[in-house]
Amino acid sequence: VQLQASGGGLVRSGRSLRLSCAATRSIIRYDAMAWYRRASGKQREPVAVLTRGGEASYGDSVKGRFTISRDNAGKTVFLQMNGLKPEDTAVYYCTAINDARFQWGQGTLVTVSS
Repeated sequence: VQLQASGGGLVRSGRSLRLSCAATRSIIRYDAMAWYRRASGKQREPVAVLTRGGEASYGDSVKGRFTISRDNAGKTVFLQMNGLKPEDTAVYYCTAINDARFQWGQGTLVTVSS
């Protein structure tokens, strides 16, 4: 499966963005879908994970602000980001996880100005 992330951009602190990750085929049977991010000079970190069963989990720094979801066809995963902060600035990557293997898409840059 190939993944295409989109929706990044430049926003002011406190505003919202919604990222999308479109898959070339349904990933509804995959174990999980997730969003990771990598800020400049830092390691990649998990942001949000959505399991096949619909359970969502979030990194501590984004809890209460970000929401991961998917469409009914299982071909697009979203990351709604509210209350953005400058420290959320990073390249965001989506990944499809199955049998402990990660399929990565290209990243989309999110820049939050203060």
